[in-house]
Amino acid sequence: MPRGDLFPDIAPFETGLLPLGDGHVMYWEQVGNPRGQPVLFLHGGPGAGAGAVHRRFFDPTHWRLVVFDQRGAGRSRPLGELTANTTPHLVEDIETLRRFLGLERWLLFGGSWGSTLALAYAQAHPERVTGCVLRGVFLGRDAEVEWFLHGLRRFFPDAWSAFVEHIPPEERHDLLEAYLRRLTSPDPALHLPAARAWSHYEGSCSTLLPSPETVASFAQDRTALGLARIEAHYFKHRLFLPEGGLLGGMHRIAHMPAEIIQGRYDMVCPAETAFDLAAAWPRARLTVVADAGHSALEPGIRTALVAAVERFRRR
Repeated sequence: MPRGDLFPDIAPFETGLLPLGDGHVMYWEQVGNPRGQPVLFLHGGPGAGAGAVHRRFFDPTHWRLVVFDQRGAGRSRPLGELTANTTPHLVEDIETLRRFLGLERWLLFGGSWGSTLALAYAQAHPERVTGCVLRGVFLGRDAEVEWFLHGLRRFFPDAWSAFVEHIPPEERHDLLEAYLRRLTSPDPALHLPAARAWSHYEGSCSTLLPSPETVASFAQDRTALGLARIEAHYFKHRLFLPEGGLLGGMHRIAHMPAEIIQGRYDMVCPAETAFDLAAAWPRARLTVVADAGHSALEPGIRTALVAAVERFRRR
């Protein structure tokens, strides 16, 4: 897939491991201009981890980009750990990292679960956020989780059937609980096949057109285990969000500028959610990409995200 609309590959100028307590250690990196405008990249999942390609949405001559892997994800340790792994923990981890790096405020950039975490952090610490660039919005509502587990079969019946067939018929009345039992088993013979099946399902539904490259990236064992185990854990606990949900806290960030990028044919996080968020956010600009699904790396989404970041650069 050509990605000429992204900035060139670049290595971090600094990396580190930050102890968080409860046995967790966070991987973090800084990329671009050490004196530049701070921006924080928030990866999806929860549990997916960040990759080198995510650095390429930002002009390295202007931005001081901070990337980190959330608890249990990617290069953070231990992989797939669920102890003390909740949304409030992740919000506090972001504050810990901000203080550690000596940053006053930053722009937030997040897609899918990254948009959820960006909103949760911004609502908890609005004085630390200059704005948000969000993609493929997920608000963690019950209907959105139900859509992922069951509704996607309307458009991806083949992928959904493979997802369901991993579970014995007598357990299919509660797919989430059946997967969670397997994903939290200490036995790799149980948790790795379940993780692959869950992640293959999500990857198969994430692009407008079939993308073997996307499916393969989701199905790698380290990615699959972190993504599937942590995602199922968060789904079981309703994403550890406040009772009123994220829309209930929008008054805290109503003053904040935002760019929302949404694929028209996003099946993982359908466009209705992005429209609901935009309606509740006076300073949000919603861009709907007509020929895209969920993935940040689809051509139209990539172009729109780079343009949104550049608009913040000019503010």
